[in-house]
Amino acid sequence: MNTAIGRMILALCAALWVGAAAAAAPLSEAQKIQALIHSVETLQGAKFIRNGVSYDAPAAADHLRMKLRHAGARIASADDFITYVASGSSMSGQPYRIQFADGRSVTAQEYFRGELKRLQGSAPSPPAATRK
Repeated sequence: MNTAIGRMILALCAALWVGAAAAAAPLSEAQKIQALIHSVETLQGAKFIRNGVSYDAPAAADHLRMKLRHAGARIASADDFITYVASGSSMSGQPYRIQFADGRSVTAQEYFRGELKRLQGSAPSPPAATRK
């Protein structure tokens, strides 16, 4: 009976170790891109300014997803996504901007680079007041 209990304990420890290792696994590039899109989609009260027109956060996320679909395999990394999809208009060449609820405004590239650093663990999380 002690052997059966020992095996159960060993199996439980192994399962916990595997679960912890999976939880610590780094995000794939596709997961990073989806996290970046989600980060802008959930910015409470923010406006996404594209070609001089202001859009709410969900519309901005929809637009970025559409551009990402059209870009296809040309986007291989989160860095590619920021550079070629999320930073500016491919039609006008104008940079996208994000205006936060508090009135601050940054380029989309600046915002997404900061978010990517945060995702990779090298920057603190933004204040909770800016998130839904």
